[in-house]
Amino acid sequence: MERDLALIIPEIIVLLTGVVALVAEMLRLPRIALTVTVTGLLLATGMTLPLLGADTSIFGGTFRIDMLSVWAKLILLPATVLSVLLARTELGGSDREGTVYSLVCFVTLGSLVLAGAGDSMLLVLGILLSGLGSFALVAYPRNDSATEAAMKFFVFAAVTGAIMIFGLSYWFGGTGSTLLSDLSRLEEKPVVAAVGLIAVIVGLGYKASLVPFHFWAPDAYEGAPVSIAAYLSVVPKIGAILALTQVVRDLPMSTGWPLVIAVVSVITMTYGYLAALVQDNIVRLLAYSSVAQAGYFLIGIVAVGASPLAFTSIIVFSAAYAAMNLGAFAVVMHAGRTLDVFSGIGRKNIAIGVAMVVFLLSLAGIPPLAGFVGKFLLFGASIEAGFTWLAVIAILNSVLSLAVYLRIIVPMYQQPIITASGSAPIPLVKWVLGITFTFTLGIGLAAQVLLGRLA
Repeated sequence: MERDLALIIPEIIVLLTGVVALVAEMLRLPRIALTVTVTGLLLATGMTLPLLGADTSIFGGTFRIDMLSVWAKLILLPATVLSVLLARTELGGSDREGTVYSLVCFVTLGSLVLAGAGDSMLLVLGILLSGLGSFALVAYPRNDSATEAAMKFFVFAAVTGAIMIFGLSYWFGGTGSTLLSDLSRLEEKPVVAAVGLIAVIVGLGYKASLVPFHFWAPDAYEGAPVSIAAYLSVVPKIGAILALTQVVRDLPMSTGWPLVIAVVSVITMTYGYLAALVQDNIVRLLAYSSVAQAGYFLIGIVAVGASPLAFTSIIVFSAAYAAMNLGAFAVVMHAGRTLDVFSGIGRKNIAIGVAMVVFLLSLAGIPPLAGFVGKFLLFGASIEAGFTWLAVIAILNSVLSLAVYLRIIVPMYQQPIITASGSAPIPLVKWVLGITFTFTLGIGLAAQVLLGRLA
């Protein structure tokens, strides 16, 4: 038991951080809540470093300490810190500021539980823990749009969660166990395996905003504060993607799950970009962009068990996605939510313009940026797994994505300057932009250097 607890010290720290932040808010000390949150999350990140290279399970195999769960902490915890800094910028001084920091910690904890889940019950726990906090975060502004968005989010989560629990009961009946490692027993029970798989895709697909379980995302992102939209587009999504990865690694190939995931991937990335093409609200555009990016994550999942690149590609793309998406939302928080406010901003504020161009081109997968490296690895993994056609469709969708992101880039330089836009960002936003820009550019350049040496 002591060994097991020692291996989840980062999760314990995140839990305690959320509790202390909540106590600080109850005492009306939001600055203390902010300090505790940032310090606790950074401490948890540091305590994760000794776990690199670990490959074991704890508590009877119900939680995994492996490559996926360890890197989930190294990606999601810093991403949460950056989201908290954005939230401080946007929500600082509001009457429930400290509550946001506490809820963010609990949602992140739920995402970490999902990323390391080795048992179907932890899938349910992770969904509930990350979901309940997310509803409250979306509803934070207490206006009509936020309340409506949170209600849609809640109802959608209740339905998809119930479906997932129902499907998981089939897996329990077929294997006699809730452990994911026992899913191999479904080799001779394809119908049971298929029912459970569909239910899990529904339950985790809503959290990852996969089509057709994405309908809550654009409304929730639009109704929520921009900083919360940025957070929800990264941390819970990556947690759900990694949870799905943990599930399929033990699922028998005979069930045909790779083809099912591949089809969902194609539908998700294509629909996401087509829907983004007609958006004038930048938050909704980025919401549909995040839907499309979820489809790219699935390319790596398709290759699990068939390509050694699968886990690496998912992890690298997770890090790249976290940096470039948080950076893009930080620019939106500085500039504004509508396409009109980006008119001429690239010429008025050169730094903001360059940063936004880098983030958007990285999302499109243009070299030598982080997004390109992540997608390159994903495509390589899918080709090794025998899904060349999926890589081809993904490349075509990357071309389509350029049309989406150019709708923002072109007005930034080709249209008249709007006086109200382009002012210097406040210090915390500068920090977030600087860090995300560095990682978006650094991951790509480091990979180029590494590949050059290998060649």
